[in-house]
Amino acid sequence: MTSRLAVRLCVVAWLLMGVVGSVGTYAEQPTPGYNEEIPAEIMTPDKVETSIGPLNFDDGIPDAETTRKLYDNLDTLRAVETFLNFIPATSIEGLRLGQIAQGATECNQIILFQNLLDSTPLFLTGNTDTVYCLGLLDLEKDGPTVVEIPPGCGPGTCDDAFFRFVIDMGLPGPDRGQGGKYLIVPPGYEGELPKDKKDGGDYYVAHSRSYVNWVPLRGFLVDGKPDAAVKMFQDGVKIYPLSKADNPPAMEFIDSSGDYFNTIHANNDEFYKELNTVIQREPVDFISPELRGIAASIGIVKGKEFAPDERMQKILTDAVAIANGTARAIAFRNRDPRAKIYEDGAWTTAFIGGDYRWLDGNGMRGRDLDARTNFFYIATVNTPAMALKMVGKGSQYALAYVDKDGNSLDGSKNYKLHIPANVPARNFWSVVVYDPQTRSELQTSQPFPSKNNKRDQLIENADGSVDLYFGPKAPEGKEANWVATEPSKGWFGCLRLYGPLEPWFDQTWRPGEIELVK
Repeated sequence: MTSRLAVRLCVVAWLLMGVVGSVGTYAEQPTPGYNEEIPAEIMTPDKVETSIGPLNFDDGIPDAETTRKLYDNLDTLRAVETFLNFIPATSIEGLRLGQIAQGATECNQIILFQNLLDSTPLFLTGNTDTVYCLGLLDLEKDGPTVVEIPPGCGPGTCDDAFFRFVIDMGLPGPDRGQGGKYLIVPPGYEGELPKDKKDGGDYYVAHSRSYVNWVPLRGFLVDGKPDAAVKMFQDGVKIYPLSKADNPPAMEFIDSSGDYFNTIHANNDEFYKELNTVIQREPVDFISPELRGIAASIGIVKGKEFAPDERMQKILTDAVAIANGTARAIAFRNRDPRAKIYEDGAWTTAFIGGDYRWLDGNGMRGRDLDARTNFFYIATVNTPAMALKMVGKGSQYALAYVDKDGNSLDGSKNYKLHIPANVPARNFWSVVVYDPQTRSELQTSQPFPSKNNKRDQLIENADGSVDLYFGPKAPEGKEANWVATEPSKGWFGCLRLYGPLEPWFDQTWRPGEIELVK
């Protein structure tokens, strides 16, 4: 019995081995046209349905129509990326062109808003609260350039042609509001330089990666008036080439208060021409090879003419419309949860991630491209003093694009904003209203669409808080606290705190939400 059972078991085992072998042989049947079974995930079907339409392939090779369609799509994608990535560069170019239009063609010619910045000129979210003193450097022409800052200067900054931070000046700068001489050195400069202040010299030396640099300085109001700041700038600001330090040219201050001029980059295909001007002017390595490659992919290459043909021009026109719309979605309808200052509110931050380099602090996310687009589409001036926690020295900003219920702000309706007492701002606080089209001050019957606690005689509540009102008509008895809106337009608001104090950062003080008054 035992031997018979053993034989039977051997037969069964042999049969099972045959079955398993057959299954294995069947499972490993080669893919037609191949010697082996090819994984399906690396194959391309003959027809693929996509968002740009059907794509047809002959054994993985696209046919002529599909090839055309794919290259059109690729060029569109690259043109969109060019717009989104180069907003910082064209924004500086817009500022450069605007200042030149006002007659500021040399470094010693300064734009000065002696009566503050009203809503007439077009500036991305400019403020109505500080005296702007705006310088423009051309380091290729002038070489190392000296910027002398007077004592008492408020926040000042130097940004390069890609809106990268170079150095702070004035209150948040190394002179700490005591004044001093700054030396901005061009890229690749090999000549002799004076000693840096930290080495016992006379200058705060900073090296820029570009030739064009923008120097915005801000002065605080005294007794609600700009006079003291204007005098401080006129008496103390000097900008001149280091080579002319022994006999610097006389300063010329161009009062641009109330003048109409534009400083904002284009949102149509002119954008690419503005960018080409920047690429041709600046040294080739002022931006990374990756960024150069994006621009080059649509024909913007240093040393070459930018001349898109009819096909490419059509693509650029389409792409810039998509890109501009995308930038507006990022700015006005941001989906990043970090954008919200308060989880249950509408106030958002301009510096998503809290880093002026858009590296999210530790850089683990790499360059936060959408956060960078969010900032530069609506704002200018890039400095750590606006992004980092600098108690009592820097500035902080909160933006509201919707009301308490999440609805867009309508210029034909009336709204109320409650500002609790003891606003944590050493220098001042203000609320300014902006136009969503131009991202500049809203143009209404009021030249200054804002309220400022140092400039305006605001009506306070019994507890020291303030209620602000927004709408086409002032509520009776509240005219002093009213900001006019335009019934045919939308708007958004910005709360500024200069010299922000600890209660802002730890959120023990919080502004109210913009509420619809029914």
